[in-house]
Amino acid sequence: MKNLFIILVMALLALPVNAQEVPQPFQDVNQDDLGNVTDEFQEYFFEALKQKGIENYEKAIIALEKCRSIDPERAVVYFELGKNYRQLERFDKAIENFKKAHELQPKKEAILVYLFQTYGMTEDYDGAITTIKKLIPFSSSYKEDLANLYLLNENYDEALELLDELDEELGVNSYRNSLRRQIYARTNNTDAQIDNLQQSISDNPEVEQNYLNLIYIYSEQGDEEEAFRVAQELLEANPGSSIAHLALYKFYLNKGNAKAAVASMKIVFASEEIDAESKFKVLNDFLNFVQENPEYEEELIEVAGKLTEWEDTPKLYEQLGQYYIKKNNREDALTFFELGLKDNPDNFELIRNTLLLQLEFEKFEAARDLSAEALESFPSQPVFYLLQGVALNKLSEYKAAEESLVEGLDYLIDDKRMEVDFYSQLAICYNGMNNVSKAEEYRVKAQNLKKEIN
Repeated sequence: MKNLFIILVMALLALPVNAQEVPQPFQDVNQDDLGNVTDEFQEYFFEALKQKGIENYEKAIIALEKCRSIDPERAVVYFELGKNYRQLERFDKAIENFKKAHELQPKKEAILVYLFQTYGMTEDYDGAITTIKKLIPFSSSYKEDLANLYLLNENYDEALELLDELDEELGVNSYRNSLRRQIYARTNNTDAQIDNLQQSISDNPEVEQNYLNLIYIYSEQGDEEEAFRVAQELLEANPGSSIAHLALYKFYLNKGNAKAAVASMKIVFASEEIDAESKFKVLNDFLNFVQENPEYEEELIEVAGKLTEWEDTPKLYEQLGQYYIKKNNREDALTFFELGLKDNPDNFELIRNTLLLQLEFEKFEAARDLSAEALESFPSQPVFYLLQGVALNKLSEYKAAEESLVEGLDYLIDDKRMEVDFYSQLAICYNGMNNVSKAEEYRVKAQNLKKEIN
């Protein structure tokens, strides 16, 4: 019986994730947005919100126009008109209304966000750039969006200048590096870029970003030797540079210098200048490296343990869990999956994999509780009803198992193998309740469907 259970666990681990889509929340307008208005205005306005909520955008616009005729100086009316026109893809009218809303309420961030997004949807990048510059005083995070708009608008010099400014201010990250590589690919004038960067390095050897930009260009050209030389040059100019090791570790790996590669990776993981996403990429390279060089596994475990303290992100725990699954060390995989769920409780795949391993290691009470939490977030996912049914059967809570399994079957569509598992678990719970005829009925159903599949 245990062998059959492990086969079920392995089969479910291999299933694709088809988590239900979570609808966007319906966002009302609060009373502060309306201010003091007449009852008639409120009636039309909330009618407009209702019609928008059920996607009757034309009717919403009619109601909002009545609001405008009552009070033509309410920014919120133009804001809502813009949203409805955008849903109808009448972008000119949407922009016109967003601009009027901004004119009436210039300090409302949400209006500017809708306006710049709508410009982007029409590929009016000049308009989007002008608008997003007004958003930067609200949050400097909009500068990255501005850099992307510069790229889309082919303002490459402005984009590179802004990316360098952000890297100097915030440290490098993989998103900005991606934008920079796209610019280099589009301009194709690599010789001029190389000359310019070499001159910049000569004039300002302390500026790390110039070295990194040059490394990226050489790497994109496939000139690994030159890229490696520049990375070493950066390290000579700034011996304490952790960013240099973000480039060096890969070169060391490619050259087969494992000891130097591991040393560089450790420096990357410890760095506060390097973003978490870049560290995950390095970790993934480290995991792949250790697969082929198992003698470094202890160092991987040591570094991973430190990295969880430095970054403390569920993505890292999930990545480590998947690594231990590949190593067939399923107990350590479960430990990392459970740690990941503490900070990421709505991750469908992480929940499913955790449940399967909890059942495999007979942590039935934990699986019962986790599956109940999972069904609050994913109430139409049959796999969670099935796994809950398994846990409840193992705990001899047969009535609760029956309820979960019967409900889960209602959500099951075109998955005969999972249907067999449902029937088998129902046979177990009916047998536990001494309902022999029902147990036999579902045992036969499972047996016949299994023959049909085979």
